Amino acid sequence: MSNEVRRVKIAAYQKPKKGNYYCGDSYYYKETDKSFVCAIADGLGSGELAKESSQAVMDVIEDFPDLSIEALIKKCNEALMSKRGVVLGILKIDFPTETYSYSSIGNIGIMTVTSEGRKKRNIPLAGYLTGYPKKMRVVYGKLERGLVFIMFSDGVNERQLSSKLFHDFNVDRIVKQYENENGDVRDDDTTLIAMKYD
Repeated sequence: MSNEVRRVKIAAYQKPKKGNYYCGDSYYYKETDKSFVCAIADGLGSGELAKESSQAVMDVIEDFPDLSIEALIKKCNEALMSKRGVVLGILKIDFPTETYSYSSIGNIGIMTVTSEGRKKRNIPLAGYLTGYPKKMRVVYGKLERGLVFIMFSDGVNERQLSSKLFHDFNVDRIVKQYENENGDVRDDDTTLIAMKYD
């Protein structure tokens, strides 16, 4: 990713399922003067067709980063007509109002960790996007300095995200430690993104 980030520090780890060339997960992030957006999509199945679907969704988010999460999900859904479905997680930060919002459909995990070490795990909506209207739920929160967001696809087992990963709140070390401890265990496409609001 070549996007410049200033207020949100970010680190990402991504690997395809063992034996695959293509990773069926795609991700995108962008920071502007007013906002930050980050998303992960996991195409159903694995390989090239899964990658095609997940990338189609990321292309929509890249084209319309300023839309609300609800409007983004609707446009992403439209892009999936005649493609494989995806599960999707989107995080948006609004700098002027110091708020954040996120939504997760399917098994994209989203966690927040406060500067005091309090962890909160989002419960995603069941199902996936397939081009047809889909119910959605958006969670809103107040932004605070030092807040860490962790987003991950189902290649990451939540038990692997041990509390020791979050002790120093350094996103590069969180991702590197995860890779060192779990990089050889890839039963599925794997994406882990750590973000910290400074």
